[in-house]
Amino acid sequence: MKQVIPPVRTGAIPRERLQRQLRLAETRLTVVVAPAGWGKTSLLSGWAADAGEKRRIAWVSLDENDDEPVRFWSYVLTALHRVSDDISTGPLQALDGAGVAPTDLALPILLNELAASTRPHVLVLDDYHVLADPRIHEAVEFLVTYLPPSLRLVIAARTDPPLPIARLRARGELTELRASQLRFSPDEAVALVSAVAGNDLDGATAAAVWERTEGWAAGLQLAALALRADPAKAGGDDRHLLDYFAAEILPALAPAQRDLLVRAAPLERLSGPLCDAALQVTGSAGVLADLVRADLFVAALDDEQHWYRLHRLLRDALAREATTDPREVLRRAATWFAAEDRIDDAVHHLQRAGRDDDAAGLLENNAETWFFPRGAAATYLRFGERLPGSAVGPTLALTLAYAAALCGDHARVNRWLDAADAAGTPDTVASGWHSFRAAVLCWRATFGGPDAESARSVALAQEAFDLETEGGAPGHPNVRLALGGALALDGRFEEAAALLLDQWPRRDRDSWPPWVALNVGGSLAVCLVESGRGEECDRVLRETGPLAEAVERDRQEASAPGLAALRIAEGRRGYLSADVEAAAVRLRRGVTLAELHPRPTLLFLGLLYLADAELARGDRPAALAALARAREVVNDEPVSAYAAQRLEAAEARLGRAGARAAKRSGALMEELTDREMSILRALQGPASQREIGAALYLSINTVKAYNKSLYRKLGVASRHDAVTAARDLGLI
Repeated sequence: MKQVIPPVRTGAIPRERLQRQLRLAETRLTVVVAPAGWGKTSLLSGWAADAGEKRRIAWVSLDENDDEPVRFWSYVLTALHRVSDDISTGPLQALDGAGVAPTDLALPILLNELAASTRPHVLVLDDYHVLADPRIHEAVEFLVTYLPPSLRLVIAARTDPPLPIARLRARGELTELRASQLRFSPDEAVALVSAVAGNDLDGATAAAVWERTEGWAAGLQLAALALRADPAKAGGDDRHLLDYFAAEILPALAPAQRDLLVRAAPLERLSGPLCDAALQVTGSAGVLADLVRADLFVAALDDEQHWYRLHRLLRDALAREATTDPREVLRRAATWFAAEDRIDDAVHHLQRAGRDDDAAGLLENNAETWFFPRGAAATYLRFGERLPGSAVGPTLALTLAYAAALCGDHARVNRWLDAADAAGTPDTVASGWHSFRAAVLCWRATFGGPDAESARSVALAQEAFDLETEGGAPGHPNVRLALGGALALDGRFEEAAALLLDQWPRRDRDSWPPWVALNVGGSLAVCLVESGRGEECDRVLRETGPLAEAVERDRQEASAPGLAALRIAEGRRGYLSADVEAAAVRLRRGVTLAELHPRPTLLFLGLLYLADAELARGDRPAALAALARAREVVNDEPVSAYAAQRLEAAEARLGRAGARAAKRSGALMEELTDREMSILRALQGPASQREIGAALYLSINTVKAYNKSLYRKLGVASRHDAVTAARDLGLI
């Protein structure tokens, strides 16, 4: 429904002058910006129907529920995949990773696939003004910045999107249609009103209607309906068209039509079965179809006419006529959505109905079975944060903390764990846990702090372990995994290996999910290789090999952070076995994977291993480049305390104070974008990447994404080398 081009309304008036402008536009971005009721969606759906043979058009109709990055990009990438064989499911699968921003993996994959395509594609984002999350706008700007010729972006909104509109306009990369252009001309107005009213207008009446509405599409439609009911009502100076609609047009409808429109006003989308259930009637599908055929402000959202929408301007006018409690309509709608296994829609309608306790129950009971398997942790978290504190019990707070962890948000993890701690009692039960307090501590140790606080994580995990196994209880397996992971993060690899090895045989017996097996296997392999237990490490690598290969074959790396540790451990084992060429290949792959997830200590370790392998291959510049990147990680990210000691030893061994990675000469082959230049200038100072992002109002992930492109264009591997190269070229 959301990814279907709305069908052209029967009797719609062609807007040839505007559609010609859309057809001829070859700019990166087209914006159609005007207040409600100016015909933006109708214009674009008519253009899309005409252009569909020549272009692959992906359409996404947005609403307030889509104001979350993973949900938004899921709809966008699904829409593109559906309309084009050139777009694989790879970008969509890349959204599954915990804490992986779309600019880290999903959008680069999409851009690469589009760059390889010769077919023209168009992405239409309708009602973009409902989005407020700055992370979405950052990622859309990133997409526009690197848009290949095969994709064009069209945005329809009530206000200018927060994108670099002025810069695109100055460069001739923007096409704009605004209210002044969308305004119906007198001739177009006559055609529209005549078609809806069912009779030709004389000149005076046509002029009166156009002057009264000033070419506003919704106003013309209302005036036409009034004329259809009574041709004598065309004149007058009544400009309160919505009041006029309620007073003059609604009473003229058939009773079933009027009843459905008024009572269904609280619903954002309509279908026959939904209206039957929410309004406790029968035959709604037929009434909706009649309203569409009569062109009475109900528009079909799909060609099969299963789903409809009512013009947003009129919902308020209709709601004023309601005699029943709209919250009860929303509650019954939620019950219908839940029965249809549309749990997110059910929760949304319960919250709109003010049924917070029911919404909380639905969230708590469907986290593991509905939201998390669908990659909807961010949506789950957003629903939870809309609940009042009184509706969130300790177990739901614990689940919301886990959802925040899946989103890579440490701050919100701790906020929800604090709530769980405050609400929990000695009698609180969490599924599979002997101690609720131990569960809270376990998640706090695993997800609640940066790598730099590894000693604190060990203390928390140890406390959780002691509570969970008190009195000889076997304890939840996660408590041992958490303690092992914390010990490894703290550089206590021998102790971590002992705990993780004890749990490793349980993976088949307890039916671990693939991502858990890869996480534990990866951590265990690194611990074993660091402990000098090569044969045991090789055994773990063999046992995880088929699973790791399947993940890479299916391009699901973003949902398996443990894969990076496995590839890094494999590379280190190759280096120690003197197979340095293969080791370097594995380590480069492992470093790339480690960059997808917020695990800076693992990334640091991979770069350290890579420096050794490159040096063993005889490529000293590559070794120094890897070491320079490791230094950036230590300076910019909260890595474990032992990392700094390891780095100092490696720098002394490799003589980092010597020559830099590579000499640069000649002109820059590819122009830097404005964003890249602003970041490049900031790299000259002492600010970290996080501080640069804050100064530029960008997230750390978006800064990193721009940095990758910047480094590639300059042919460097580190911040220092980027600044040096830019100065050599006279860029800064």
